[in-house]
Amino acid sequence: MTVSLSGFPELLPAQRTVELAVLDQLRVTFELHGFASVETRSAEPLAELLRKGEIDKEVYVLRRLQAAPDDEPPAPSSSTLGLHYDLTVPFARYVIENAGHLEFPLRRYQIQKVWRGERPQEGRYREFTQADIDVVARDVLPFHHDVEVARVMAEALASLPFLPALRLQVNNRKLIEGFYRGIVAPDVAAVMRTVDKLDKMPAKAVGALLVTEAGLSTEQADKCLQLAAIRSADTSFVSRVWALGVAHPLLDVGLGELSAVIEGCAGLSSRRVAVQADLSIARGLDYYTGTVFETRMAGFEQLGSICSGGRYDSLASDGRSTYPGVGISLGVTRLLMPLFQRGLLVGSRSVPSAVLVALPTEQARAGCDALAQLLRARGIPTEVAATPQKYGKQIRYAERRGIPFVWFPSADGPHEVKDIRTGEQVAADFATWMPPAEDLRPRVLVNPVTVKRDEPPQ
Repeated sequence: MTVSLSGFPELLPAQRTVELAVLDQLRVTFELHGFASVETRSAEPLAELLRKGEIDKEVYVLRRLQAAPDDEPPAPSSSTLGLHYDLTVPFARYVIENAGHLEFPLRRYQIQKVWRGERPQEGRYREFTQADIDVVARDVLPFHHDVEVARVMAEALASLPFLPALRLQVNNRKLIEGFYRGIVAPDVAAVMRTVDKLDKMPAKAVGALLVTEAGLSTEQADKCLQLAAIRSADTSFVSRVWALGVAHPLLDVGLGELSAVIEGCAGLSSRRVAVQADLSIARGLDYYTGTVFETRMAGFEQLGSICSGGRYDSLASDGRSTYPGVGISLGVTRLLMPLFQRGLLVGSRSVPSAVLVALPTEQARAGCDALAQLLRARGIPTEVAATPQKYGKQIRYAERRGIPFVWFPSADGPHEVKDIRTGEQVAADFATWMPPAEDLRPRVLVNPVTVKRDEPPQ
């Protein structure tokens, strides 16, 4: 890995192999569930980017190079553009503008770069790749789609067996809002924002903030912390909430919805990807209205959530129709970079080539190129040696690049192919020979060191 500009990661070829393997598998899983790929523009009007959530300090504004160096940062307006900081807000605009060409419910996946002006640190970057899935409807979105997106993302993560164990945490904003209303909190939004700090601060410190900044009594703050401490892999969390002695109609709705998600994902929960009700999850952005998701990775809990999302009932509206949706976003860069930095994941080779065609002489290049093309036509990634060095040097060239097979052409006899890992060399016919399936494409290799791969994070 090379780092030349803080917060803008670059990948070496073997690392990029891993990233591509992840993206390819995500696409396969999403498409198996009928999600269609879309792409939105990278820039949005600044006013559009700032209309939901308090992220104004994180948006990169686009300015022409010719702008005066002492110009003040532009105020939000219809003519000011910023790079998108996530894929959900641009998707809301995309739905409204293209509603006449879309079929609802729209099941969409989107894999793109985003930009966010954060302080660079492990797990947080200024440029990174996200992979989102969403289901959006016109006016009414049935709740079963909340269960669906949780199931699809859990299945997608489980299809990446080289990752550490993951825990998909689920909560419901109606549940926690109803609870806070039930204890008669004076400012429910302030309580949510404060409780959302529990993954960054000790519970005692959050409790103090609930009193000083959210206006709760000590008893109310203690109730909120007791609620946030509830976790379960089944619906037993319901009785534990009731035991706190708080009642509100919205709390009942939230408990029912969260129970449905947990029950719907019960068959997918495993030692590798566990789905759990976690009543500390609130999500900071204010457009979430129901189900909310966060995901932790074993051994990397300090990163926070690497896969988050939720239900948003009023993010998109054109004044005539409302487009409610539910979605979940995987931070691909946030997930992979810490694994790369520790040498835990790498591609099996730095090039896609499975075969290097040896070059006996420069005069033989045209014939070797033709042979390589015949192998490529049969789906075998192939390259021709760069120079006609001694065969020993050409083999070492292949070894350095991780190419498993060297093909030795012959003008007057059978061709031969050598597996340079085992030393086995056999006669081969370019019309029928195939490498083993596991060698045809680069594979993801796991460095078996300290990361727990079978136990979800606690």
